[in-house]
Amino acid sequence: MADPGESRKQHDVGRTGWLVGLIAIAGLIGAVLHFGEIERFAAMLRRAEPFWLLAALALQGSTYVEVSAGWNLVLARAGAPRPLRRLLPVALAKLFADQALPGAGMGGNVVLVARLTALGVPRSAAVAALLVSLVGYYAAYALLALFMLLVLWLHGRATPLLVGLVTAFLLVALAIPSLALWLRARGSRPLPAWIERLGPIRKLLEIMGEAPRDLVADRRLIARVAGCNALVFLADSLTLAACLCALGEPLLPASAFIALMTASIVATLGPIPMGLGSFEATSTAMLGMLGVPIEPALAATLLLRGLTLWLPLVPGMILLRAKRTPT
Repeated sequence: MADPGESRKQHDVGRTGWLVGLIAIAGLIGAVLHFGEIERFAAMLRRAEPFWLLAALALQGSTYVEVSAGWNLVLARAGAPRPLRRLLPVALAKLFADQALPGAGMGGNVVLVARLTALGVPRSAAVAALLVSLVGYYAAYALLALFMLLVLWLHGRATPLLVGLVTAFLLVALAIPSLALWLRARGSRPLPAWIERLGPIRKLLEIMGEAPRDLVADRRLIARVAGCNALVFLADSLTLAACLCALGEPLLPASAFIALMTASIVATLGPIPMGLGSFEATSTAMLGMLGVPIEPALAATLLLRGLTLWLPLVPGMILLRAKRTPT
């Protein structure tokens, strides 16, 4: 007689495999639809100054280390740490999944749990890494957004539109982790019938209730993970500053930080997947408002998007489709 637990495990693997295939297809479609942007990115790489381009690449590489370090803080607290070299491919695969199916990171979240368990991490610890990193991400995001608004206000540039934008974002930043924690609190109670019919969403909701309560309620742990996520935002803003320098502009880290945070908020609140178009327009406009000429502002923003979106596309897809092997 077949083991029910083994049958369920095989069923979960099959469902995850379907999701991975869907993410890969979505990523390919996205790349084809935005091939013009990829071409412009390649053209900018050819004209960029090598030193600053290498600095931008190094900063982007550091973001994967910081994300992986945040996960490992949770895994270590759960007694299941993993070497960063094992977690870095997971970070790249999750990034690709988030880009391909950007609905609140749904695809990437399922991939994260599946890949961590494939590395031998207990499922409860993998779900805890997902939940704590989600809460830490939005905590860091909200604090940096408030800091950006404070800087603009001190310099007399905090317009009512920007205040309203940050306020709306703060509501979202509070709602998303609150929803995730509520799902954890509801445990394994049966889901409503209409959710049962939505495969990927059902899968995500099912795993939310599996995280140990002591991990998701550890404020010190959440603060440390939030610190790792804050470093990601700072590295992204410094990447934008390096892109400006690569195109011949002076080093402007404060302006780059304000532009990146504002553009990220607009992309988060907007209905367009990955903020394609809205991110670029907002970043260019903010840099222009802060004194950067429009042409290099747009070129640097497109270069940044190439480094964060298009350059990781192929390795992310390869890692997503790669056979999962435990440690």
